[in-house]
Parts: sequence; C-alpha cells; structure tokens
Amino acid sequence: MKHVVVVEDDALNAVLFRKLLERRVRCRVTVTESPEEVIRLVHEGGVSLVILDVSLVDSWWQGQQVSGIDICRMLKNDRATAGVPVMLATAHAMRGDAERLITESGADVYVSKPIVDHHQFVDQVRRWMGAEAA
Repeated sequence: MKHVVVVEDDALNAVLFRKLLERRVRCRVTVTESPEEVIRLVHEGGVSLVILDVSLVDSWWQGQQVSGIDICRMLKNDRATAGVPVMLATAHAMRGDAERLITESGADVYVSKPIVDHHQFVDQVRRWMGAEAA
C-alpha cells in the first residue's frame, strides 16, 4: 500500500487530506507537524509522496521554527530522500507564488488551498506518487 505523509497544522485541512487520500487514492496516510517524524519516515522508506503545508505554526527543528519550505529543502538536499516527490500545499496563491515557492523549496509540485476540485487534486496526487487510478 502506498504511503503519503501530510505535514499540516490546520485540523480541518488535515482531515480533508486524510479522507481524500484514504478513500479516493486508497493509501496509508500519516499526518504530522513534526519535521523529525517526516524525515524519519522518509528515511525509513516506503513513502510515496510528502504533502507539505508552507506556513507551519508550531514546527521546530533543532530549536528553530521551520516552515514547509525548510522541511522540503532538508528532504531535497539529502541524497537518501531527494527522490521522494514533495507537493507544496498552501494558501499562498497569488500570481507567481507557485513558481517562487517551488524554486525556493525544491518541491516537485504545488497545489493551492483550499482544495476545491477534489478530483483534480486526487489525479495530481496519483500522478506524482505513481498510483494507478482506482
């Protein structure tokens, strides 16, 4: 079974991601705000996709507050985890934000929140994690 790690600090968004991913993509979902847990899970292997909120309120790494951009950089700068696709999920949706955030973070893909078109989101997730249509 495919495994998706969702890094999200908003409880409603976390529930939405979990339901969409478990029900429509039929994958295992881990929701966390902990950079340590994300990095550990990806290092352990078996993670097909990481979905990262850009603006995290309470995520800390080695005593410093970090954003989804920071966590993505950590994953992409580590040879052992660089190949795992990362999707940025953010409410930052002004013109140019997608390109700027992907460039800053090294992420593979960007999706704006709120997720309005569930079908499009699910299709995008399947594409990036190599899942077959259910």
